Amino acid sequence: MTTRPSKVRRQLGRAAVQIFAANERMNQILIEHLDPAAWTAKPPGGARTIAAIFTHMHNVRTKWVRLTAPHLKVPRQLDRAHCTPEQARAGLAESGARCAEMLAEALGGEGRVRKFCRDGWARPWPAGPEVLCYMLAHEAHHRGQVCMLAHQLGFKFPIKVTSGLWNWEKLWKECGVPGGPGDKT
Repeated sequence: MTTRPSKVRRQLGRAAVQIFAANERMNQILIEHLDPAAWTAKPPGGARTIAAIFTHMHNVRTKWVRLTAPHLKVPRQLDRAHCTPEQARAGLAESGARCAEMLAEALGGEGRVRKFCRDGWARPWPAGPEVLCYMLAHEAHHRGQVCMLAHQLGFKFPIKVTSGLWNWEKLWKECGVPGGPGDKT
């Protein structure tokens, strides 16, 4: 007997997709507004460049998809030493779309994703809200690094950009959810 996912599960899956789309929009905004000279500027102390941070974010997403939802098309990884901002934007858009599909299956209740594997060495988790929380925390951590590093390198983002990361109604609208958080469309 096949059971249909509950209304709550379908809503959770839809909300997870919308939330991850807003998360991805934040990444795109930062790259759009980053001074090109900051992309490969060498930070003090041997820390990752901004290019390496964004390529890491994309490459980790490809790992999540490969390990958790291998039936989905796994995006190609990016080379952090040679990746341009345009390539990073395209790669992040593609990996973001695959992650959204993975989340819809995992949290919406209709797909094949039952467990989340964040890395080959890590114990898999049941597919629940913790998956989305983990993914968002990883990305927010690295966005914070990018903002701090840009500032330290003398390429501070305008306040309109950084405060825009908190304007979820606008972010959601840009992602095709006109009513913002809680919109049922």
